[in-house]
Amino acid sequence: MEEEEEENLQSILQWAAALGISDSINNNNNSASSSSSSSCLGRSLSVSHFPEAGGRGLAATRAIRKGELILRVPKSALMTTHSLITKHQKQVLSSALGKYPLLSSTQILSIVLLNELDKGRSSCWYPYLKQMPRSYDLLASFGQFEIEALQIDDAIWTAQKAVQKGKMEWEEAKPLMSELNIKPQLITFKAWLWASATISSRTMHIPWDTAGCLCPVGDFFNYAPPEEDPWNSTEEIFDSNVDRLIDAGYDEAVASYCFYAKRHYREGDQVLLSYGTYTNLELLEHYGFLLQENPNDKAFMSLEPEMYSLCSWPKESLYISQDGKPSFALLSTIRLWATPVVQRRSVKHIAFSGHQISSENEVAVMEWLANRCQVLLSSFSTSIEEDTLMLRIIEKIQDFDVPTSDYGETPSVLRNEICSFLERPSCHTASVALCVLSSSLRASTVRQPLTCGIVCQKVRTLPSSMGSARDLISPLGLERIQDQ
Repeated sequence: MEEEEEENLQSILQWAAALGISDSINNNNNSASSSSSSSCLGRSLSVSHFPEAGGRGLAATRAIRKGELILRVPKSALMTTHSLITKHQKQVLSSALGKYPLLSSTQILSIVLLNELDKGRSSCWYPYLKQMPRSYDLLASFGQFEIEALQIDDAIWTAQKAVQKGKMEWEEAKPLMSELNIKPQLITFKAWLWASATISSRTMHIPWDTAGCLCPVGDFFNYAPPEEDPWNSTEEIFDSNVDRLIDAGYDEAVASYCFYAKRHYREGDQVLLSYGTYTNLELLEHYGFLLQENPNDKAFMSLEPEMYSLCSWPKESLYISQDGKPSFALLSTIRLWATPVVQRRSVKHIAFSGHQISSENEVAVMEWLANRCQVLLSSFSTSIEEDTLMLRIIEKIQDFDVPTSDYGETPSVLRNEICSFLERPSCHTASVALCVLSSSLRASTVRQPLTCGIVCQKVRTLPSSMGSARDLISPLGLERIQDQ
């Protein structure tokens, strides 16, 4: 298996070099110079494995400075709706699209991607298609048990919405796929989920098509949340464009998708792409993964009904951040609510400027937050310790060389979850026999850590033991909550 993967990798790198894709900073988009090499990488980047940070990714082969161009993918190598349609197919598709005016650009790209996959080895994109993942773990692919395992109300609602959206878009696209004579096995919902997940998780922005483009080799970069430069930010930036806000984008001047180093990298470092600020739930919904430590994760808080009338903040601004601090909107709203009604008008400007109203008010605010966090934590069917244990058990399930394991010490709530997961009613005994799984259940073992991860992140975000509310009014406590 590893030999086959290595062979596929070398094949895609050679194919990419022939198309003019290059990590050479001296390459001027000359495909002839690129094709003279057996690989499009090696000058600045190389494919490597980072088990603890995204799996396969791109490593720096030399010291790379912030702002430096590290990969260029010419327009002709981008997989777009236009590039996937032959002249004949364009006429057929244009005629057919008139019957289906409500199809989105993303649905159309999904359709032509499946149409290209239908060509098999005869497709000029075959080396690229062959190395794509066979499945994804976006929320749209979650089953009912996996959705329920999320436990968080907003996560469950988001997953249900994603599944419904995927089915609706598939139903809308099926007639057109039939007209294009795509093979029946590629018109199934499973195939549609693969295509739509490929587009959701791998496309990059282009100015001429809102569906985006698939960018060979460029999609090898793993994700990192935006963060401050770990090196001295006052150092001279290698690239002259100091105002660049993204580390990748299409450059019309060179007709290429260009990738730049967002920070300095040492040789051997994984070079990462920061394509936006996302919570773990958003990463799972759109990309099919989550981060063990996500600085942008949030635990959203519901307020008492009368609280909403005191502010105009949107509900998505009412949260506790990953470091345990309440958001500005949440804190200012609770401060105003904790003020006697007759005094609210006179102190409203203080609350909404982010300042403490009084020590007594701040005690009431922290007591309310502590109680609400405790209510939310107690509503989860498992604790963070149990979820962590569940993850360890799943790791053993995924080790298929071990046919059975005895978990007699597993808490009953976890035994019930495992039994539901394995769909084995006979497992409800003091020990759980974890047997060799079917292919569908094996797929679920991959997603279960993601659901546990969402719950663990929320539990870590909610302060499980906030201590005495008066202790939080210490100078240190005030400094922390006023830094909003």
